[in-house]
Amino acid sequence: MKTHKEIKAEYKQMKFRMGVYQIRNIANNKVLIGRNLQLDNEWNSHKFQLNAGMHRNETLQKEWKEFGADNFVYEILDVIEESNDKPRDYAKEIKALEELYLEKLQPYDDKGYNTRTPSTI
Repeated sequence: MKTHKEIKAEYKQMKFRMGVYQIRNIANNKVLIGRNLQLDNEWNSHKFQLNAGMHRNETLQKEWKEFGADNFVYEILDVIEESNDKPRDYAKEIKALEELYLEKLQPYDDKGYNTRTPSTI
């Protein structure tokens, strides 16, 4: 049996997929663009909140209830590969990548669930 120290060391060596994703309503093609340092956990987090009726995005929550879970898919748009070469600010990199997708896809109003920030108006 592995010790707590060994398990902790193995966890620190694990590499997680990080990057930009979208949650897409296949009934009307509206999307929510987001970013995360652990993409593989993000969909479960959103589904839990949506199924519990407590998602922070009110419009997405309303349409999840209206259209049903089967009409939503989680799609990874872009992944940043972890590198051992030199220290990197992954949070800053995926934020910039997300901003590119927001600019390109414009997931606002009738096209999506994102809300405009002062810099996107």
